[in-house]
Amino acid sequence: MDIRLEKATEADASRIFDIQAEAFQPLLEKYKDIKTNPANESIDRVLTRIKNPNGDFYKICISGNVVAGAICVTREDEIAHYWISPMFILPEYQGQGIAQRSLSLLEDMLPDAEMWKLATILEEKRNVHLYEKIGYVRTGEEKKLNEYATLGYFQKY
Repeated sequence: MDIRLEKATEADASRIFDIQAEAFQPLLEKYKDIKTNPANESIDRVLTRIKNPNGDFYKICISGNVVAGAICVTREDEIAHYWISPMFILPEYQGQGIAQRSLSLLEDMLPDAEMWKLATILEEKRNVHLYEKIGYVRTGEEKKLNEYATLGYFQKY
């Protein structure tokens, strides 16, 4: 499968917003993380990420021009620490290696990175497995979102 990352523009905001809502809605229903779940964000939040001067928002494209998801990366500081959030894949494309390949492509695009950081819901064992499989390690920092979900933080050097 041909996977590419294309920098998102303001013209892409509506489509990315729709994909984000569709991708995160099942997690919102499962974990009821109303205040933190990207399915509850506004389109203005997507536009803010697209226009962020310290980061980039990429469409995850497969097989030509099909947009299967997106990934946002922000440079945290002068020593090249990058924060990945959010990253999402439409449900019908999950489990096909797209997220893993997208992260690899992103790492190749930013060879100056000294550290990569992200967070995921620890109860989502598939996500935790993916990140650990590609070299991310738990930092030990956790944040209880509610009675159903705990956010775990990961990093990769």
